[in-house]
Amino acid sequence: MGEVLPILLVTICLPLWIIFHYITKMKMSKGLSPEDEKMLSEVWESANKMQERINTLERILDIEAPDWRRRS
Repeated sequence: MGEVLPILLVTICLPLWIIFHYITKMKMSKGLSPEDEKMLSEVWESANKMQERINTLERILDIEAPDWRRRS
């Protein structure tokens, strides 16, 4: 009877504890951290500004050198 408790702990409790531990870890790391959200927002704003600049440059080039698209 003294050997049954350690065997139950090793075969049932320990694997369940490990499984639940890693399930909890995965749930906690599922979303973005606040720092990641802030960085993503800044990158999104920078990309939008860059797109606006590119559009402006293309409009200027269309006026100044209408055949610039054919040269590349």
